[in-house]
Amino acid sequence: MSDSSDASRTLSFYGGRAASAIPIAFFIVWAVFQSGLLGIGDTTGLIVGILVGLIVGMFFVKGPWKTYADVLFDGMTQRVAATAIVAWLWAGMFAETIQVGGFVDGLVWAADAVQVGSGLFPALTFLLAALLATGIGTGYGTAIAFTALVFPAGVAVGADPVLLFGAILSGAVFGDNLAPVSDTTIVSAVTQNADIGGVVASRLKYAIVAAVFAFAAYLAAGQTMQGTPVDVAGAGGAGTALGLVHLASIGVVIVTAIRGRHIVEAISWGIVLSVFLNLAFGLAEVSAMLAFEASQESALVQSIDALPLIGAFVVPVAPGDAAVAGSLYTGAAGFFPLIVLVLLIVAAAQVMQRGGGFEAIQEFLLERVATTVRRAETTMVLGTALVNAMITINTAAEIAIAPYIKTLGRRFNINGYRRANILDANTSALGYIFPWGGGLLAGYSAMQRLPEQYEWFTQAMVVNPASVWPFVFHGWFLVAVFLLAAWTGYGREYVSDRASEEVSRV
Repeated sequence: MSDSSDASRTLSFYGGRAASAIPIAFFIVWAVFQSGLLGIGDTTGLIVGILVGLIVGMFFVKGPWKTYADVLFDGMTQRVAATAIVAWLWAGMFAETIQVGGFVDGLVWAADAVQVGSGLFPALTFLLAALLATGIGTGYGTAIAFTALVFPAGVAVGADPVLLFGAILSGAVFGDNLAPVSDTTIVSAVTQNADIGGVVASRLKYAIVAAVFAFAAYLAAGQTMQGTPVDVAGAGGAGTALGLVHLASIGVVIVTAIRGRHIVEAISWGIVLSVFLNLAFGLAEVSAMLAFEASQESALVQSIDALPLIGAFVVPVAPGDAAVAGSLYTGAAGFFPLIVLVLLIVAAAQVMQRGGGFEAIQEFLLERVATTVRRAETTMVLGTALVNAMITINTAAEIAIAPYIKTLGRRFNINGYRRANILDANTSALGYIFPWGGGLLAGYSAMQRLPEQYEWFTQAMVVNPASVWPFVFHGWFLVAVFLLAAWTGYGREYVSDRASEEVSRV
């Protein structure tokens, strides 16, 4: 496809620019019906929804359908989708490798030793998730890791699963919004011609206010929303402190990321250390992390199995059970359905962008709504919310709405720091609230594998994605803080108030 990267390709629809939103609108209705009304938390089912939506949208296209198909491929090759996918794969392998090393058992032991009850667990989880997300710069990775590791420990001590999942997502929101190395932070600064350091410093006051209210909300809700503690030992588990050595693995990831290394490099070092600790302390065998399960009837397999090093990776099994297994395999494979879903949703967003749907929304807000600086900032907040409802990857949503934020902000002489803060806060927050949001689904994908990993973890403990949205407290408070700031002028700066330094770019 020689012209598949042609960014100037446009689409025309019967029904005008609004018809370009048909694929995404169809998917949202499907997701609400499937997850919200029927209570079916099935990522593959959502894939069918977006596929049908894309097919329906094709019938409204004016001109050759090849152009529509090319735009879909343009969308799926965007860097923002690839970035999220890489974060999911690496974080999934890291979390699974720590899990087979008994980290969850260590957390259960620690919670019992220091008497962290079910009422306090969600609030502490929010703080720890916020710390990790701020350190490594990926809310998606945090959602995956904490859902795979901290979530089952919290459920075991009796924390409410829905509230606990909301606390994890809230921590991811905090870090995604505030971390200097976060994609959303970088994109918000670069698109608004502001330096990253100044943006992070100026948004601290908003993030902390929202976090204080969120922490208080988790403390209060934790006292009223409590489940039943699980007898992990009686259910075949074990609560020992040894698994806590993997705090070192997490620490390596945080320190490496803070020192400016790429998130792939940071998590890779964490994987290497976690494998070493598993072997050094006897926490997990080699085959628990990577195993080639091959037919035991094969003479070659029997020969390899007898070798001292290579044999550790080869596990003889019945002929019909041959497969690749281990934490590295399951950690990556568990996110394949989500990866397909995200690629298709980003493709649908590209259709709406090339078809003029986003432009129509921006023109309406610019011409009809944003008539004063107060109303302009309010429409910035609500505009980002609307775009995030349509695009599951918050960085992609940020890129789509950034030109509108910049144009509107400059019209009213609003400082680049303020524009970047409004843009980032709402895309970070709402990307973890909607049931079809990438951050929420990343955590949910990790959660779906927990019943297979723990004998005591039942399917009833798995949270429906449509039920958690009211409990992502930090996300809601962050949106509320900026709506209040828009109406009261809190933190508002104009171009003349402060000049941005040279923009840091990636």
